[in-house]
Amino acid sequence: MRAPGLFADSWQCDVHGTVHPLQPVVPPSVEALAVVVNRARVPVWMPWPLPVGWLFTGVACAGDDRSGGRATAVACSGPGPLGGPGELVLVAEELGVGLGARYAGIEGPDPGPRMRVERSPAAKVMAAGRPTPLWHVEGVPEDRAVFAGEARGLWLWAVVWPEQSGMLMYDELVLTDLRDAGAEVDLLPCGALSPRILS
Repeated sequence: MRAPGLFADSWQCDVHGTVHPLQPVVPPSVEALAVVVNRARVPVWMPWPLPVGWLFTGVACAGDDRSGGRATAVACSGPGPLGGPGELVLVAEELGVGLGARYAGIEGPDPGPRMRVERSPAAKVMAAGRPTPLWHVEGVPEDRAVFAGEARGLWLWAVVWPEQSGMLMYDELVLTDLRDAGAEVDLLPCGALSPRILS
């Protein structure tokens, strides 16, 4: 990747052209979350309230200082619906950014042909008060379940580890855009940094 310079005013990749760089991931805290929320131009989705026993375990953002956050990822961890630990990464992004595909473990920036939208959606969440259908994304690594759809005119990805913890998505999760949240965010329970948000 090449930083903006004399011949281009954006980050450039020899393979993909203009890209939005992934910012360094810092340990989860209310302060770190506030930095991402304040620079984001896309939703910062969080299950709210968090499922019982779940913690906020990381946040990531793609974009530069000039363009702001064009993709966000929030990680949460807790007990899986079928026992053992579970992890969830929620991604909101503009078309073509590719952060969701990175966590999903697939090629290309968008889920597009890997979603079978001619079938009924696999899950539904409430995103900012609206029922939001999500479809399975096919062709992902076997260790995870991946769902994708559209919310507020942008991609919404839900990536769950391990694959059987994808059952969490059938509980009609309620997602809040933390840009619209109030002071209750200060009470967010934080856990250790999830290695999933670093991958």
